[in-house]
Amino acid sequence: MNDLNRILADARACTLCAPYLPEKPRPIVAAETSARILIIGQAPGRRVHATGIPWNDPSGNRLRDWMGIDKAAFYDAARVAIVPMGFCYPGTSKSGDLPPRPECAPAWHEPILSRLSGVKVTMLLSRWALQYYLGARMRRNLTETVRAWQEFVPSCFPLPHPSPRNNLWLRRNPWFERDVIPALKESVTHALSES
Repeated sequence: MNDLNRILADARACTLCAPYLPEKPRPIVAAETSARILIIGQAPGRRVHATGIPWNDPSGNRLRDWMGIDKAAFYDAARVAIVPMGFCYPGTSKSGDLPPRPECAPAWHEPILSRLSGVKVTMLLSRWALQYYLGARMRRNLTETVRAWQEFVPSCFPLPHPSPRNNLWLRRNPWFERDVIPALKESVTHALSES
C-alpha cells in the first residue's frame, strides 16, 4: 500500500466529527497521485452519502458539464481527485445542507494534497473552499471572487457551487457561463491530455 492509499484508508475510517453528524460517518474522498484535476467542493449531500459516490446528484451533472468531461473521466481517480472541505454529510438546515464540518480539512487536506504532485487544475467550489484556500486574497464575497477568476488561474479556478440552488445566481451572472466555463473546459481538456 503506497503512502497516499494509507492516508486515504485512514481518512475513510475517520470518525472525528461523528458526535456532530446526523448519520454515521461515511467519509467520501477519491484521489491517486497521478491526478491532474483537483476538485475541492463543499461536503457530500444526502444522496451522495447514501450511495457513497461523490457528486452523484444534479450538482455533479452540472459540474461535469462545466468541465466538459463524461462520468468515466470524472470518476477516474487517476485523473480527477475529489477532496471536499468536509468528507461526510453534515446534515441540513432550512436553506440547504449545513456547512462542512470544520475539523475535516485541517485534519486531512495537507496529508492528501501534498501527495498530488501532478495536479494542473484546482477547482474551488463554494465559499467554504474559497475562504479556506484563498484567505485574504478572497474578495468581499463569492461573486466578486469568481468575477476575478483570471487573477487566480492557472493555480485555481474559483467557482460557485454547481447546485440547482444556484440557478438564480447563474441567471444574474451570465458572464460566468460565457467567460469562465469555456476557460475551465479548455484548462481541464489540456490537463487531462497531458496524462
